[in-house]
Amino acid sequence: MNPEQARKLRDAVRHRSHRDQGLVHQYDSAKTRLLRFDALLAEQTEQVRQLLDGIDGLEVVTVAPNCLRVSYNLTEYTLKGLEKALISQGFRFQGSRYRKLERALIHFWEETQLRNMRVPQRLIKKSNEVYVKAWEQHPHGDRDDTPVELREER
Repeated sequence: MNPEQARKLRDAVRHRSHRDQGLVHQYDSAKTRLLRFDALLAEQTEQVRQLLDGIDGLEVVTVAPNCLRVSYNLTEYTLKGLEKALISQGFRFQGSRYRKLERALIHFWEETQLRNMRVPQRLIKKSNEVYVKAWEQHPHGDRDDTPVELREER
């Protein structure tokens, strides 16, 4: 792989938009995931390890002939982004139903955590007026719709 391809892969993997969104760092934003590749193409595991080793912020370790352990910070990378970039380079992951379900759940968890990490937008200046108007419209304690003459008869 030449340096230009490595840069394209790095840029495809890294979600630069996450850094620009003002994410709040959480204690569990460091992730460690297993990338399991197709057993018929065992040589691709070493190619992927060499490729991902050159990317800042990723820590890659071979744990089995067709499995890599990848550690990253969620504010910089996601499993979905890593997989998408590797698939675009021609690498194939295990395709069993269990592995597909596992990856889909991890994608959902990471997207949810990223949404929760976003800093909320600053409220408008007179946001309390919305609550005051809602309170005025809501019938509560002091209001009695019974006409005055009927209230006096009680």
